[in-house]
Amino acid sequence: MSNFALPQLPWADNALEPVISARTISFHYGKHHQAYVTNLNNLVKDTDLAAMSLEDIIKKTAGDSAKAGVFNNAAQVWNHTFYWNSMKPGGGGAPGGDLKAKIDADLGGFDKFKEAFSQAALTQFGSGWAWLALKDGKLTVVKTPNAETPLATGAKPIITIDVWEHAYYLDYQNRRADYIKDWLDKLANWDFAAKNLAG
Repeated sequence: MSNFALPQLPWADNALEPVISARTISFHYGKHHQAYVTNLNNLVKDTDLAAMSLEDIIKKTAGDSAKAGVFNNAAQVWNHTFYWNSMKPGGGGAPGGDLKAKIDADLGGFDKFKEAFSQAALTQFGSGWAWLALKDGKLTVVKTPNAETPLATGAKPIITIDVWEHAYYLDYQNRRADYIKDWLDKLANWDFAAKNLAG
């Protein structure tokens, strides 16, 4: 049997305050993320998927309506783990080095990236994600609904923000734009993004 486990958070549950509260993390990580892990383990038990990596399950089940439940839970386990790592206490600001150079070359500079990323996060109708991803050698900003992930389309995720309401509602209520701004200014983990670009 596969035994996917809830990964450790890369920081203490109160480390992102005041942008994201420990209360939000306790629900988002402790309840939502845990539920996806539990559901996935139940869904793949005694199937050929049980021996696969999370990434391979996502790629194998993407677009298969008969496996939608497996895909949704596997992708949400992966997306959330990636999201936790996309943030760090004292993060935000602008990246440097190769990542900055690549953003400048592909997206017209960091200010243009911020505008495109914020717009993608703000205009994702309902639940979903905004991503900086690498596709065909170029950085691009994309938004995905629900559990969808760039992984399923052959792109490489670089950094993501979660815009499902449970990611911000306890702290921001309906002010998604404020959450996005604070996330970019104070939490975005550009070291993690730079590693993903290089790796």
